[in-house]
Amino acid sequence: MKSKDLSELALLAAIWGASFLFMRLGAHEFGPLAMAALRVGGASLFLLPILAARQGLGELLREWKPLLVVGLLNSAIPFALYAYAALSITAGLSSILNATTPLWGALVAWIWLSQGLNASRLSGLALGFAGVVFLAWDKASFKPGGSGWAILACLVATLCYGIAANYTKRYLAKVSPLTVATGSQVSAAFMLAPLAAWQWPAQLPSAQAWTSVALLAVLCSGIAYILYFRLMQRVGPTNTIAVTFLIPVFAVLWGYLFLAEAFTLHMAAGCAIVLLGTALAVGLLRLPLPAPKPA
Repeated sequence: MKSKDLSELALLAAIWGASFLFMRLGAHEFGPLAMAALRVGGASLFLLPILAARQGLGELLREWKPLLVVGLLNSAIPFALYAYAALSITAGLSSILNATTPLWGALVAWIWLSQGLNASRLSGLALGFAGVVFLAWDKASFKPGGSGWAILACLVATLCYGIAANYTKRYLAKVSPLTVATGSQVSAAFMLAPLAAWQWPAQLPSAQAWTSVALLAVLCSGIAYILYFRLMQRVGPTNTIAVTFLIPVFAVLWGYLFLAEAFTLHMAAGCAIVLLGTALAVGLLRLPLPAPKPA
């Protein structure tokens, strides 16, 4: 990748790493559904005028059906699930679980698109999911007060991301990144609005919570998705998805600086296992092959 692409990749990781911080700061006051709805609604208001100024509304209307699917799988469901997870687990742990997205992407591509997986990639899938089990082993209690449902919510969210990435590659490859970003947020906003009205908080949230939602909407959704879909078009999905490796670094850093969250040795080991498995699963690393026997 060019230096410009690498810089944008690092910027995207820093922004998305901060999204876990903002969810922790606002989810308790807004609730998961209202927070997710405000996030995509604010992103829509930010992106629609930009798309209109670039004469892209026609393309958005033509591609509304696949954009509806991407909005559901890439925004509506995962945003609500991550906001729910933010109620009980740290930003660092959520971001590490988010790093399983490429594992799901590779698995979905194998099952749905018949994309071949060699021994190295299959080993990466097994190792990556073993890392998730290692992380969740002493935390995944489904009793009241446990974090089992939050961990499961993160994994379902990353599965949705994996399906959405393959769906976008198959059905929206020729659509402009700005149209995909805008259409996904607008469609997600329409889907989440009734649920947000149903679960709207009884007490007015604080200024800190509103600021967190605003930053989630404009920075972590509007601007971030422009960067994401532009990078996907420019350097391909495999290279773009490498952003997943950097997100936990920034999420842990922001969580430590602003929320005083601890990063334990257990989390570090689990993170290393997940990221190593992910690198193998997407082909960034390969297991050494045995030398051929002489004839």
